[in-house]
Amino acid sequence: MKQNLTLSIEKDLIRKARIVAAQKGTSVSGMLSQELKRIIEDSEKYELAMKEALTYLKTGFHLGGKITASRADLHER
Repeated sequence: MKQNLTLSIEKDLIRKARIVAAQKGTSVSGMLSQELKRIIEDSEKYELAMKEALTYLKTGFHLGGKITASRADLHER
């Protein structure tokens, strides 16, 4: 469902945006919609990647090898 949105943008920027939109065969509204969609998708991807990274940090990685000495043996004075 689409909804109208009122923006306050400098006239010179609107003029340039209309030119770019015409060159791309779209409208200023269409360009803004696509850019907002891209920004939101990037933000969501970043949030997901951050959650995954934090999960990896909490659980750690098993890099192989075996622990052959006890903690007490390693810290014996």
